[in-house]
Amino acid sequence: MQLLPFTTVHAATVAGWPASAEEAVMWCGAKEFPVDERTVAGWAQAEDVTARMLLEGERIVAYGELWFDAEEDEVELARIIVAPWARGTGLGRLLVAGLLKEARAAGHTDVFMRVHPANERALACYRAAGFVPVDRESAALWNVGQPVDYAWLRPGRDPEGDGR
Repeated sequence: MQLLPFTTVHAATVAGWPASAEEAVMWCGAKEFPVDERTVAGWAQAEDVTARMLLEGERIVAYGELWFDAEEDEVELARIIVAPWARGTGLGRLLVAGLLKEARAAGHTDVFMRVHPANERALACYRAAGFVPVDRESAALWNVGQPVDYAWLRPGRDPEGDGR
């Protein structure tokens, strides 16, 4: 497996992974379904966003982003999705571990992610990757103005065991 910079040639593939409008909302908050490949390509080219793809050989199996906020000295892991045929195989945890490693290597103090509260598979994946809920006060504050009350997570224990 390789975690590499996302190339927009794969945008149509990633855009096609959500199987329903509900899944698209839980993945990226998209109101459009199916998600347009130009939307995914645009995300990857946005300032302060670093898009990554997990490759198994030549085949893309997962996608995720790092949203850098230098002013707040934080990074948010976002828009994480695994190919439908590869879900439940541990690739989500592998992707999250790689994104977390990259976020920490960038030198930012805080790393977070927000998850749609109905996305139970994603929540289980992120917990297995060592993420834990933020405190209730922070979650309530960060959810002001959001379309749903997201579950906000941060790294708790490091799955690589280095104590971070």
